[in-house]
Amino acid sequence: MNREEARKKATTLVEMMTVEERASQLRYDSPAIDRLSIPAYNWWNEALHGVARSGQATVFPQAIAMAATFDESIIEKVGEIVSTEARAKYNAVSEEGDRDIYKGLTMWSPNVNIFRDPRWGRGHETFGEDPFLTSKLGAAYIRGLQGDGEYLRTAACAKHFAVHSGPEAIRHEFDAKATKKDMRETYLPAFEECVKEAHVEAVMGAYNRTNGEPCCAHTELMENILRGEWGFEGHFVSDCWAIRDFHEHHMVTKTIEESAALALKKGCDVNCGNTYIHLMKAYNDGLVTEEEITRACIRLYTTRFMLGLFDSCEYDNIPYEKVECREHREYAVKVAEKSMVLLKNDDFLPLNKGGVNTIGVIGPDANSRVALIGNYHGTSSRYTTILEGIQDEAGPNINVLYSEGCHLYKDRVEPLAFENDRLAEAKVVAGHSDVVVLVLGLDETLEGEEGDTGNSYASGDKPDLNFPESQRILAKAVIDTGKPVIVAVMTGSAMDLSFARDASNVKAIIQAWYPGAEGGRAFANLLFGKKSPSGKLPITLYNSLEELPEFTDYSMKGRTYRYMENEAQYPFGFGLTYGKLAIRNAEINVDALKKAAGDPERLKKAGIDLTVTVRNESATAIEEVVQIYIKDNKSSYAVRNHSLCAFKRVAVKPGEEVGLFFSIPGKAFMEYNDEGELVLDSNSFTLYAGVSQPDEHSVSLCGVTPVKVEVEL
Repeated sequence: MNREEARKKATTLVEMMTVEERASQLRYDSPAIDRLSIPAYNWWNEALHGVARSGQATVFPQAIAMAATFDESIIEKVGEIVSTEARAKYNAVSEEGDRDIYKGLTMWSPNVNIFRDPRWGRGHETFGEDPFLTSKLGAAYIRGLQGDGEYLRTAACAKHFAVHSGPEAIRHEFDAKATKKDMRETYLPAFEECVKEAHVEAVMGAYNRTNGEPCCAHTELMENILRGEWGFEGHFVSDCWAIRDFHEHHMVTKTIEESAALALKKGCDVNCGNTYIHLMKAYNDGLVTEEEITRACIRLYTTRFMLGLFDSCEYDNIPYEKVECREHREYAVKVAEKSMVLLKNDDFLPLNKGGVNTIGVIGPDANSRVALIGNYHGTSSRYTTILEGIQDEAGPNINVLYSEGCHLYKDRVEPLAFENDRLAEAKVVAGHSDVVVLVLGLDETLEGEEGDTGNSYASGDKPDLNFPESQRILAKAVIDTGKPVIVAVMTGSAMDLSFARDASNVKAIIQAWYPGAEGGRAFANLLFGKKSPSGKLPITLYNSLEELPEFTDYSMKGRTYRYMENEAQYPFGFGLTYGKLAIRNAEINVDALKKAAGDPERLKKAGIDLTVTVRNESATAIEEVVQIYIKDNKSSYAVRNHSLCAFKRVAVKPGEEVGLFFSIPGKAFMEYNDEGELVLDSNSFTLYAGVSQPDEHSVSLCGVTPVKVEVEL
């Protein structure tokens, strides 16, 4: 059902309601209106990497892991599967009369905030640090969630609008200051893509203030940009209990009624929380009008009609058997395989089963189900940890020994007590093994959302880039045995991996993320060479925090690969395979770009065609991600380094040569000035086609020289 038709139906229905009934529908837990045969509806559902918090569901790798695939088609397919399971669950529980929280079809995902600082606990909910990558993957996930049928399969929600990426501890009173240039260059592009290209049905505001105004009642963000400039026609939802912060923490209002009125007037249509319970008091006090209540109610019912909640629609017959079916579980394993990033390999992987008698698997995350799932997750009917994956794949001729080694985060321990606790066992296991898989990391109890309902009294931001002390002691002890070690890292953010990078007997490092319910299967498939690693880092791994600005400083200077001034420990876009893809040549056509150069609006929509030829120069079938970066050679407004402007995953057989086509958007050749205006400020650009960033350090790590193409306008 198109929006115009849905809005007409919504308007007719809303006009039949009293003002009090309309106001009641603006709560996330909207009550039934029996006299109009309107059932209750709960707007709060989650789908970050699978249907969350409502029982059985396919648990995909965490969002940051999915970002490491650098593949829009994969992300869209995940969204399609997630929304199919959401419909199957909705169909089944609605028949049982259950319309409670986490049972609806309005999915509050994806999180398209920029992972600007590695300390941020919620960074693993995002698609990484790059606005272009985040824009493309966020839009793809939305397309998958919403579908292309007559009705929306589910309604997606882009969050948290707009400048939000920590610190968690002060988010309820914090004012994030961002320049107009940083807003347009970094913080807004993904939201614009989600609204204008993917037609996301909902946008959620953030807890914090941005440049003085609370994000759930923001004149510039909500009125001028979102609905004015971008033409957003869907509904706006507050983050949970964020409107209460107006008077309790931000102190921009004095009473709960004033807070409710301010949010509604600025365009917040549905309140996650309890502030809108007081809307009728605000109405009776003259703080809001009937027209403002009606406007929000019509927007919400437009979405409900577009979901087909008052009609028969093509999704009504999706059976419950689709929930975590075999096909969906297998796809989750496939995504995990493509997400894991091989950071180091001293010609050691893949393991040859015939050359190994005993594998030692050591570490607090090696057999942890919690480390598989990240946060905002569903419940799987089956989990495969890294230990179990190795045991299953190793076969009967390889002995697998195991030691937990240490507690996940027991930071203060007496050395002798620790020695006699688990450390001695870990050293024994390592000593009796031909190779050790050392599994270190975190989980949602150590990095995540402050006060999250799934983890109410723990989590939050990381204090630094170090593993917990207990794990550092364990790692040193295992490495000091001299046995060959493969380090597996189960985290959602950047950690200091210098201890593993620099140790000669650490033969390989795999960033495994939070890889989903059966991530252990994917890890084992890569370990033994059934699949070749192909993930790429969607974040920068820094050497230290000293090179970064203060956590509360929202300036992008010195942050992320586009602005950093030092050499990364492991750079954005980096990831090895078991083979080698050579970039043979690149050819461009700039005719359209030159014709549009004098017209900024036309230039935004123009672009260049780039054809890149690649060849697999190894004896192994591989998948690689070809990345295109652009460098503006003249403009003073250009980012310090270079920017990703296109990417494509490609599967290449041994010796095969493949041609890839890229369309580079005209906007990539433009810069944001200090006023946040997009301008053409240069006529000289360099494009780089490779499998990593084009800087010397990145190229030396991956061993593949990019092809450079000069563009003159």
